[in-house]
Amino acid sequence: MRSGTATNPGLELLPLSPAAAAGSFAFAFSLQGERSCSGEGMLLEFEAAFDLRRDVLPLLTLEGGQLREGNGSPGGEGRELNISEKISETLHIVNVEQSGKIIFTWKGTRGYTYIGLYDPETKCNEVLYTFETDVRIISCSVNRERTLLAVSYLRPTKCDGVNEPLRPVSRCLTLLIEIHPVNNMKVLKAVDSCVRVQFLYPAEMHHFPESHLLLISEDRYIEQFHVSVVTEEGFRVLIQNPGQLPKDRVAEDFIWAQWDMLGQRLFYIIVKDSQPLLKCVQFYPDQNFNELMEMSLDIVLTDTELRELRLVNFGFDTYQDRSLNVHVFASKEGGLCLCYSWASDDAEVVYTVAFLHRGYSKTFAVEVTELESGLNKCVLFLDLDYYIAVYLPGQFLHLLNTRHPDLLCYHLFLTGEQARIDVLLQSPCVQAPLEGTLLDCCSGTLFTVRISRLHLLKLLQNSKLDCQRLAALHCALLYFENLMYSEAQVIQWISDSVSTCATFDPIQEFLVASLYRRIIPENGNLCKLLPPTSVPCWNMGIPGITCTTDIIALPVFKEKDIEGFWESLFSGLEYVNYAESCFHFKTLQRDWCKLITELNTEEKKSTLYHRNILDNAKMVLSHLRVQNSEQGMVPVFEEEVYQQKELIGLIMVRLKDHLTRHLPYLKKDKIDKIALDYVSKLLDLIVLILETAWRKYDLGSWDFCLAGKGSEHEFSVFHIMTCIVEATNGLCVPLPPGFQTLHTMLGIRCLPLHTLLHYVDNGVLQLTETCVTRLLKDLDNTGNNEKLKFSIVTRLPEAFCQKIYPVWDHPVSSSFIAREYVRRLLVKLTKRSLGRRCVSDRTLSVYLDFLPMNYLIRMLMDVEEQVRNPFEEDNVDVKFVEETALKQTTMLLRL
Repeated sequence: MRSGTATNPGLELLPLSPAAAAGSFAFAFSLQGERSCSGEGMLLEFEAAFDLRRDVLPLLTLEGGQLREGNGSPGGEGRELNISEKISETLHIVNVEQSGKIIFTWKGTRGYTYIGLYDPETKCNEVLYTFETDVRIISCSVNRERTLLAVSYLRPTKCDGVNEPLRPVSRCLTLLIEIHPVNNMKVLKAVDSCVRVQFLYPAEMHHFPESHLLLISEDRYIEQFHVSVVTEEGFRVLIQNPGQLPKDRVAEDFIWAQWDMLGQRLFYIIVKDSQPLLKCVQFYPDQNFNELMEMSLDIVLTDTELRELRLVNFGFDTYQDRSLNVHVFASKEGGLCLCYSWASDDAEVVYTVAFLHRGYSKTFAVEVTELESGLNKCVLFLDLDYYIAVYLPGQFLHLLNTRHPDLLCYHLFLTGEQARIDVLLQSPCVQAPLEGTLLDCCSGTLFTVRISRLHLLKLLQNSKLDCQRLAALHCALLYFENLMYSEAQVIQWISDSVSTCATFDPIQEFLVASLYRRIIPENGNLCKLLPPTSVPCWNMGIPGITCTTDIIALPVFKEKDIEGFWESLFSGLEYVNYAESCFHFKTLQRDWCKLITELNTEEKKSTLYHRNILDNAKMVLSHLRVQNSEQGMVPVFEEEVYQQKELIGLIMVRLKDHLTRHLPYLKKDKIDKIALDYVSKLLDLIVLILETAWRKYDLGSWDFCLAGKGSEHEFSVFHIMTCIVEATNGLCVPLPPGFQTLHTMLGIRCLPLHTLLHYVDNGVLQLTETCVTRLLKDLDNTGNNEKLKFSIVTRLPEAFCQKIYPVWDHPVSSSFIAREYVRRLLVKLTKRSLGRRCVSDRTLSVYLDFLPMNYLIRMLMDVEEQVRNPFEEDNVDVKFVEETALKQTTMLLRL
């Protein structure tokens, strides 16, 4: 076989399972057990999803690390050589496709160059192609159907003296090869500059008879080839009209380009009139491509950066220059971020993240200590979907929140030992090809990267900085999939350290953030309309880092008919100009105070507005009763408190008005359901905090007994409930029905009398009808109990007393009942109901501490007012009437 020809000779890979597909040789490798996780104790968890030396190299060797090449060689048949290290030196990754399949290459002992493919789903390796010569492959890509292989390689610098019929004159040769089975090839490019190749990956549900291939040239142009194929003999896939492949010019004269594999998008930067412009081309499975977006960039480029070409995610070399360190990250929810930094010799590192979907950028400056020798100050940008990780080895780790980037306190900044990442090697060949992945090109390891929940919760517990606590709390509630576990852990932390945060209320943040997380997955269009946080602003700095915020130009869309990611991005940009699009609980405070005032006015209670509020409250309470039909651990949802019911209805009304204003296309039933779910889940979260604390302190089925002194555990639960009351009052959200009764009853058991009355007078504890009734019935009338009852009763309004006095067996209650009974009899005797007058008994000339006497005087005065003659100055002598009434009453009573 002549050197330079491409054949498929005897392989150096020994098949471990007979997995041959359409004439290609394959071998399988099953991983035993779980893959080992690296980076324990660090905020970022790294798991080796693929490792050339673990998943491929053992399959290239025989027992004891020996390798048998093909069928042996002349003069040394059966010769076994210990060349595992030599193969390891040539084994490297050249590409990661959208499907997650990894293309790698290595060189054998006879100088052959092999191209292999690893499938992460089946854990199988497959040999795609073999060159019978030593070539340096710089780029490689395979189409989705694995029928075509595009390869770009550099020919050897030294000629080996063998006649090569396809020997290129140019340095770089780009080939298109049929590999199903291995058959013909076509030379696409033969140039001196390097060329990268990348097949497009259409959606899996689409099957087309042609493939589309991108060619990216260092001469600063990108072309797309359209390759049609035909099937012969039932399985042979051949290129149709290989001599006339149609192609399109996609982009040219760019200084930077990045391939987005997941979204099938091409981002590139050109310079027009000395102004850098970012452009984006979207490729579609059922049509060609469209340039959808462009925007001007506020980036100052040096002459060196203008001359050098930077390519991102077009294959992976062992070294890439990072003088222009620019990355674009797009999220499925419509977020688009541009990150860039420059290597600097100063004592600080500066990097910028432009949140294109929010219309502003943030520039961060971090002072760094002296780096170890051989290390530069080029930061690594890593896409974690919800966050962008910015990392400088040995210096800092910065997690930037891409969905809620407004406040600096939601970007977690760590330095020192907290920012340690042992897995990342100090090398310039670390790249992030896909979301949540990191590729170390030097070692040939592909890591999956995620935030460690365990380490984050430890950071939440141990950190002394409120900014770190708030960022960790927000991340724990909004980032991880298992929300119930995160909520339980955060509540445990709140119960242990609820009073340690000086700049924010952890209960308020938990309620708002968890509520946002529970609602948004079911209603994605609400992400801009509902609050993700309870913190309105953050004016304090973050130790070790400074931030500058700048307004930037919004992206300009060149197409009107957009869908998917671009539709979400466009929809999000519409809210940029509307600062008040988000619903805030604290705006309800004024309406709530006004409504409480109106509750004391009878004519206001019958208004349509008030009835609407009550109807909405009844809807929520009815929904809660259905959801919580089974008796829970904590006795709530068993009664209705009047003012809390009003607040529930007010939130419902205001939230529905807000959604109707910003989402006019939604039907009323849908808006009603969203509002109902939102308020119901808010009340459920408050109960969740209470139930978690109840279980933690093992109160069990508490029997509402008010006699006796409360235990230490009861006091701990009472303290948490008090913090909940303070948080809900500050946030202006309602409490679940029955919460205030339970809170006050625990207060009666746990607090001394003077502290209890202080809490009542300041509104922390509310005297509900259920609580006061149990107090009067359960406690006897001896000593301190009677003093407690008198202290509570004197703080009750008269209407409240009329309800609870019948259950209290005491002379005070009997006197009140007798007076009310006589009053009703006297009113009945008048044959008409006289309105109650606001005339104080103390204004009478003769005052007797005897209700019937005083009431008779008031009745006579009312009669006098009604029959007064306008022509007389005085109709009746009031003093004479009082004395006469007194005398008659004395005679009747035989006094």
